[in-house]
Amino acid sequence: MIQPDRVQFLNEQYPRRGRYVLYWMQQSQRASGNHALEFAVREADRLKLPVVACFGLTPRFPEGQERHYAFMLEGLRETDGALRDRGIKFALRLSSPPLAALDLARGAAVIVTDRGYLRTQRRWRDRLAKQAPCRVIQVEADVVVPVETASEKEEYAARTIRPKIHAHLDRFLRPLEESGPVRDSLDVRVASVDVSDVERLLRRIKIGRRALRSTRCPGGPTEARRLLADFVGKKLRRYSNDHADPGKDCLSHLSPYLHFGQIAALDIALAVRRSRGVRRADKDAFLEELIVRRELSMNFCTYNSSYDSFACLPEWARATLRKHARDRREHSYEPRDLERARTHDPYWNAAQQELLMTGKMHGYMRMYWGKKIIEWSKDPETAFGTAIALNNRYELDGRDPNSFAGVAWCFGKHDRPWRERGVFGTVRWMSEDGLNRKFDMDAYLARVDALEAPREAGAR
Repeated sequence: MIQPDRVQFLNEQYPRRGRYVLYWMQQSQRASGNHALEFAVREADRLKLPVVACFGLTPRFPEGQERHYAFMLEGLRETDGALRDRGIKFALRLSSPPLAALDLARGAAVIVTDRGYLRTQRRWRDRLAKQAPCRVIQVEADVVVPVETASEKEEYAARTIRPKIHAHLDRFLRPLEESGPVRDSLDVRVASVDVSDVERLLRRIKIGRRALRSTRCPGGPTEARRLLADFVGKKLRRYSNDHADPGKDCLSHLSPYLHFGQIAALDIALAVRRSRGVRRADKDAFLEELIVRRELSMNFCTYNSSYDSFACLPEWARATLRKHARDRREHSYEPRDLERARTHDPYWNAAQQELLMTGKMHGYMRMYWGKKIIEWSKDPETAFGTAIALNNRYELDGRDPNSFAGVAWCFGKHDRPWRERGVFGTVRWMSEDGLNRKFDMDAYLARVDALEAPREAGAR
């Protein structure tokens, strides 16, 4: 079902006569498990019109690199085929996303779009809502519990948002019913770029090439579903014990697919809930990460406009880090040395190499990685900027609420003060000795050593 909480009218225009209902796809890049698309289908059926879907491909998305575009285009290629199977025309435009939607709005009776939480995404939707000649409706499709339903303010930590989210789970953990549309739009004439040749498109657009495409993370909903089935069938039953261990592969690896909207968090949650032969503790541990922690990050980016800067931190964290900004650093590295994994720490270097080669880093190592950037940078503001830049440039799920919140956590966000020490003050500290006490780090080093380097676009 599509709960009313998911639906928001972005302008006061009335529906009008048109040739189709337009679904402007931006965040939810999939043809199934998509509340925004299903809302568009139901509107189209009500108005006795077909649905046309569009996507604006801009090479100017902040810090977008080849690996991000390749992953996204692989997914859009598959989504194009899946939409066609449902009788829905898909138009890919090489333009700013809101301009693509505004151009097609001329033939639309109503526009339906999904929701994004970052300032660029919000700015795009505001522009569309102000300039579109018809009604614009936003449908929140990439969280389990809509942000404002969970909380109307910025939450302090997971412990404060958890009971608020849990209070609504029974209402929102419901499968989405899909239908139609009754009328297909495959014969509707709209200009579109061919998305079937990803390599040609990558050569055609001018994008950053510092982060080459990953050899281990192909994009697309099919790969996302395969990873989900593998996780539920083989890993979920040991999740609570092993997911934090960098030497053990007990993660779902779904974060890039969630970031690009190639799979719905709701579908993942329902698959985990339905799984058999799995302890409640393992299911709950994973759902805590998928729902509570992830949706805390949406809350953070919605209500804190400084989510990508040092100013986003709580006052106590900023004060203690600045108090210790001049403390002596045993090791100090420039951002370019960190980017190239040239430090004295083999575990940190391995984490950075994993990121450079695959576009992903083990979740526990992401925390250690961020903490060490604080320890080795000349001041906390520089450390924050370096962590954000490397995260956004190389992580496939960079520029995501979850990754912005993850970087900020390393600096004290969503955490509490700890015992005071040098450099960190009362912000939580992590050490190499701590890794060795908890985990078999030789296993992690061996796993990273076995990875392949990324390849250039078009390479086979």
